Amino acid sequence: MSSSVLFDSPGPKTRVRHRLYTVIAVAVVVAAAVWLVMFLDDKGQLTDAKWHVFTLTDYLNVIWHALLDTLSMAGAAIVLAVIFGVVFGVGKLSDHAFVRWPSFLVVEFFRATPVLILMLLMFFQWGIGGGFWGHGPYVSVVLALMLYNGAVLAEVFRAGVLSLPKGQSEAAYAIGMRKTQVMTIVLLPQAVKVMLPALISQCVVALKDTSLGMYIVAPGLTYIGRQIYIEQRNQLQTALVISALYIICNLILTVIATWMQRRLVGTKKPLEVGMTALAGANPTSAK
Repeated sequence: MSSSVLFDSPGPKTRVRHRLYTVIAVAVVVAAAVWLVMFLDDKGQLTDAKWHVFTLTDYLNVIWHALLDTLSMAGAAIVLAVIFGVVFGVGKLSDHAFVRWPSFLVVEFFRATPVLILMLLMFFQWGIGGGFWGHGPYVSVVLALMLYNGAVLAEVFRAGVLSLPKGQSEAAYAIGMRKTQVMTIVLLPQAVKVMLPALISQCVVALKDTSLGMYIVAPGLTYIGRQIYIEQRNQLQTALVISALYIICNLILTVIATWMQRRLVGTKKPLEVGMTALAGANPTSAK
């Protein structure tokens, strides 16, 4: 067995001690779980009356539609945020001051404004009275999430492009490509690999932030959950069910996004991606 250069391999006594620590930690966790179950049972939180509502078809249908509304709001917001982020992220990299400074102000303003404030501004500006074709709260949530997450993604795009080696753009300019071509064909495809982890985490953030739509009566899990626990007086049970749905959706989203990252980017290094893009843009230069 080869030893690590950072620490010595544990000896027999140390391995026994580590196993003992593991057993003690597991025992503590199990004991805490048992105590929590007994505590909840003693407070009457595990009775059938508190949980029965989640077995009724009518309530399950309402929760299902609320889940679809939550996913649709998050999906629409992320798609629009990516477009917003690309436009203003590239705008911040512009050589023209009349493009760079307005892009900077827009990104910094919406990145610094809390999402709930943006939702309230959108709702009180356009959403009251069923604005936006009768879907004021829904569209207010989508626009607020688009502006905030788009501002964050603009910084992600900008940082991803600036993290690439300068030789990539210099090689593209050397074969006669214009700046727009360099950005869209060479730099952005490589920046995608750098920014994908941040994009995945931002998708999760957008999905969770849809919960704030409850304050403007937007359709979603938290709004429906509030209606349920007000009616049934089962705040803890409703919170656990709604939280479980959010956790499951976020786990599925993370798995899908990770799969897409491996599928779209593969094992290519950024330099290989750049050379492929250059060869595709100018086949004669690759010979």
